[in-house]
Amino acid sequence: MGVELDDAVTAAAADAALVLKSRLGSVAPGFTARWIDRANLHITLWFVGEVVDDRRAAITEAIRSPFDVAPFRLDLRGAGGFPPSGAPRVLWIGTTTGTEPMRELYRRIEKRLVPLGFAAERRPYTPHLTIARVNDPGRASGRDIRQAMAAVPAVCGETAVRAVTLFRSRLSPRGATYEPLLRVPLI
Repeated sequence: MGVELDDAVTAAAADAALVLKSRLGSVAPGFTARWIDRANLHITLWFVGEVVDDRRAAITEAIRSPFDVAPFRLDLRGAGGFPPSGAPRVLWIGTTTGTEPMRELYRRIEKRLVPLGFAAERRPYTPHLTIARVNDPGRASGRDIRQAMAAVPAVCGETAVRAVTLFRSRLSPRGATYEPLLRVPLI
């Protein structure tokens, strides 16, 4: 489940990812990552994983009713990585305005999915837009990689958040593609 982004924001994020990829290519010899295709950029609220048909129906039923969170604006800017120290395994663009409503949406989803047997995250939810998954950090230090990320402003703009989307991911050798199955409005 996640939040779809406006076209202008996904375009800006894809551009920022290209700049970062180029910069990392020069400061981190041997750095390799699987960069997320522009068409697949979205912010994950809850990763459900692979589920069988009857469980999919229960999930759909649990989230079908509108979320009692007012629509809001979400600003995306600044590149970073997880984990917060050492060589990053995930590269992301962060959120500023709208971060707290995203956390509230996460809590609302949690209340609907935990009774179905899904475990709540132990770490606090941190909204972010994943732009790459690192395969190999190469010969650069985590510090070098983080300095390269800090040098990319990644100012992507604001997107309107009006719904939570349930996605189906289809895996292939080129990575996952995401298909919206259900959009649940915010009210």
